[in-house]
Amino acid sequence: MLVVLACCLTTLDAKDPSPVDSLPGNIRQLTSWGERPDFSHDGKRLLFLSKVFGDVYELEIATGRITPCTDHFTHHGFTRALYLSNGDILLSGPTETFDRTDKALRQKARSSCRLSVLEKDLRRPPLPLGVHCDEGPAVSRSRPRIAWTHGLQDKISVADIIVADGVAKLSGERVVLKVADFPATERPARWFETQNFVPPHDRQLIVTAYELQGSANSEVFTLDLEDGKLVNRSRSPDHYEEAEGVFPDGEHTLVERAEHRGNHWPLIDIWKLSLKNPQDVVRMTSFTDFKGYKAGEAVMSDDGKTMAFTLGKSGMEAGQGFGLFILQLAK
Repeated sequence: MLVVLACCLTTLDAKDPSPVDSLPGNIRQLTSWGERPDFSHDGKRLLFLSKVFGDVYELEIATGRITPCTDHFTHHGFTRALYLSNGDILLSGPTETFDRTDKALRQKARSSCRLSVLEKDLRRPPLPLGVHCDEGPAVSRSRPRIAWTHGLQDKISVADIIVADGVAKLSGERVVLKVADFPATERPARWFETQNFVPPHDRQLIVTAYELQGSANSEVFTLDLEDGKLVNRSRSPDHYEEAEGVFPDGEHTLVERAEHRGNHWPLIDIWKLSLKNPQDVVRMTSFTDFKGYKAGEAVMSDDGKTMAFTLGKSGMEAGQGFGLFILQLAK
């Protein structure tokens, strides 16, 4: 998201109940810290950030063993870390020093990240790709293809990654979406961002458009990369909906969702949304039933059996997580 602080500033008291103390049987807490998980292709590990502008770690789910991935080189912290199709890691983070105690400079750093590739053997620093990325990129799970938001969070580009002889570069780079491409009746005030390629063919991108026509309404779209067609897949003007992890069937996606009641950034839970029928939404978590808490940043394993997500709290920096959790889907 563009904003640094959530607008819902519910005050948490130490005596207030926490969802961690009342987890349903299909949800398990893995850590009490960390954010933005991403499943390895075999579903056995999670890549995650320690914090906003933090280091990157890999968690082995079965044993709880945590391996540092970015402590062998100098950096300024990262905002995203995602597995590429070959097991390398796509990183997004600032490339300059900034005052982390200054909210405006933190926001500027979030919006001024650069992409790089960290090879899976972790033997050397990441290889820069030379492009700007604002918020999260999208990564194909089947080929070396990425999409990323840039400019003033008002453009999305797509390209293939090529790594050879210690150099990473992009091939076939092209802009695939701009604000003007949205229908006038569903146009974001300014910003949008990509989230996932739609499996198994990766011919579509899932995109979230924020504050449609200046309202508190955010919607989930798919973009056809071949003909440029945009389709609103959520169509719920009374709700904030932000796309998260996609299901391997290519027919459903996870969304952060809440009735907005005019609040542009409400506390959210995770829902499953059909990409074919916007009325088909299923609630996956109930963390907002607890005062000041939310659930977010959900991703799906490649076999579609497990969801990973994070605990969030009101009034924190956008995306800030307080622990990793997994949810086992019913057979």
